[in-house]
Amino acid sequence: MVLGGAKIRRWKHWEVAIQNEIAKSRGTDLMHPEHHKMFVQDRAGNFWRRAAVVSWTIAVLKQFYSSVSKTDYGALRAGFIMKHCRSNPKFDFHKYMMRTLEDDFKKVVGISWYLWLFVIIFLLLNVDGWHTYFWLSFFPLILLLIVGAKLEHIITKIAQDAAEGIINERERVQEGPHLRPSDEHFWFGNPGIVLYLIHFILFQNSFEIAFCLWIWTTYGFDSCIMESVPYLIPRLVMGVLIQVLCSYSTLPLYALVTQMRDMFKQSIFDEYISDSLHGWAQEARK
Repeated sequence: MVLGGAKIRRWKHWEVAIQNEIAKSRGTDLMHPEHHKMFVQDRAGNFWRRAAVVSWTIAVLKQFYSSVSKTDYGALRAGFIMKHCRSNPKFDFHKYMMRTLEDDFKKVVGISWYLWLFVIIFLLLNVDGWHTYFWLSFFPLILLLIVGAKLEHIITKIAQDAAEGIINERERVQEGPHLRPSDEHFWFGNPGIVLYLIHFILFQNSFEIAFCLWIWTTYGFDSCIMESVPYLIPRLVMGVLIQVLCSYSTLPLYALVTQMRDMFKQSIFDEYISDSLHGWAQEARK
């Protein structure tokens, strides 16, 4: 979360720059036309990018370099404001995104029943000769790459929809960017599934690292429970790689892309207004 939060905070200067551009245009443009054109060209301009195999391959690779650009941020910001608060073009999208990430973090640090079930299965599968712990260490990495690729592909899909929505230059100037947030972009139309998967990935990876350290400090490095060095070292390296990739790439992607949904989150209101609305709702029920 520290690495992810640090990367997201670097996007703050993008937010400031975009708001300054809006102020110069007197609030008529949610996104500079040239930036919108760059977003569509970068994400959907190439004919081969529309092929499913090429699109998904690029989505996987982009997790390791420049997963989010300024034009990506500006486009998704414009899409969110057009959907939920069009009357407020200077809406601080970055501040809202940070609040939603903090709220989601409260869920990630918890432990649900299905995670305890995984722990039980994890311990029962420790059969001599199977090297189960070694093979299971690859599972969170594969799952993490799938989740990250899905989030990257959603940005590409939004760009492709925007490219199809632009009929001519005049229509684009009059109606603004054709950016359409929708739950349909996510698995089974449910953006919350992504958070559950990230929760599971972080828990499994953290548990594996903690389990190795606990065995080492309690029973010693030569314990029969501890696997041999050729199997142990790759597990630890894999664990560190997953933590860094998830923190620095997947979590920032999640914080940005999951705003492209049909409904905004409660975090759109500040803490005082949120508490007031909650209290009003409780009184109304009574």
